[in-house]
Amino acid sequence: MNAALKPLDEQVIVITGASSGIGLTTARMAADRGASVVVAARSEDALRRLTAEIQADGGEATSVVADVSDREDVREIRRVAEDTYGGFDTWVNGAAVSIYGELDEVPIEEMREQFDVNVWGLLYGSLEAADHFKSRGREGSIVNVGSIVSERAVLLQGSYSASKHAVKGFTETFRMELEREDAPVSVTLIKPSAIDTPFPDHAKNHMDEEATLPAPVYAPETVARAILHAAENPQHEVTVGAGGKGMTVLGQHAARLLDKIMEVVFYRQQRTGDPPRPDAPDGLEEPTGSLDQRGGYEGHVAETSLYTSLRQRRELPGSSALGAGLVAGAVYAGYRLLRDGRDSSGDVAAPEPESKADAEERRLEMPRL
Repeated sequence: MNAALKPLDEQVIVITGASSGIGLTTARMAADRGASVVVAARSEDALRRLTAEIQADGGEATSVVADVSDREDVREIRRVAEDTYGGFDTWVNGAAVSIYGELDEVPIEEMREQFDVNVWGLLYGSLEAADHFKSRGREGSIVNVGSIVSERAVLLQGSYSASKHAVKGFTETFRMELEREDAPVSVTLIKPSAIDTPFPDHAKNHMDEEATLPAPVYAPETVARAILHAAENPQHEVTVGAGGKGMTVLGQHAARLLDKIMEVVFYRQQRTGDPPRPDAPDGLEEPTGSLDQRGGYEGHVAETSLYTSLRQRRELPGSSALGAGLVAGAVYAGYRLLRDGRDSSGDVAAPEPESKADAEERRLEMPRL
């Protein structure tokens, strides 16, 4: 990557999907750190409230009502940023929609709509941002928000997993093309683990139970910090959360074991046991406009990720010893999940809360990340 990126407080940052979750958290954090932000989403009311909030706190913000599945809307985001601030320095593709359900239960039309947002919207944003940087000779960064499911698919989120696999493939290819032509553009893929956002609340749900997130779950601030670090420091990929990294490593080295963990544990962990709410918002059909960063996950939420912060500071080497430790830890954790995830009848059971003794045992037996 050939970009020399500006400090955050000198940047203009475009953020799509800015009305909730990771996008909202990133917009607020970027403005708090001195960046000017261009926030985009479908909800005009949410954007109006967000820009007023940032400006009241002394920050600089403007908004664009846009559906990223429409390329003209994405071009309008670029035009507003150029007209208002003379351009931008970082473009964050954060807009996405979620669907829960087994693949044969999800209408094909809904999968297409999901790909229009998650894949085509990100592609449009990346192309517009790169053209802006190259046409103006301006160094900058493109940050694409993928997912840990960019690496390993998850049951009940099959179409979402497929869309994030496509995001990874596009991002890798686009990065190489830009590097080959020596364009001054950094392209980073951010891969969050499960994050406590309204993701399951805003999902189109085809299950007979309310949707939730599989543990371990991290705070949206962990992702926002990773995004903004990448806006200043060129990087290829960033996995947010050691839990997601462990799942990726286990999938690479013990794929069949991970299949079983998915089938036995993750299937149950994504279902609350409560019937779905008939009045639940559905982000696939309409904007939610909630301005909610968190989703109210009832279990433990990790507020930081030591693994991610050390990797981004390059204090945690990508050595073979680390890889071996991650494999060993992931295999150990996998067997524990399988052991604890079934009751005596062989049915899936929700894991019990970890005791202090179990936590200490895990700390002693598993390699520190």
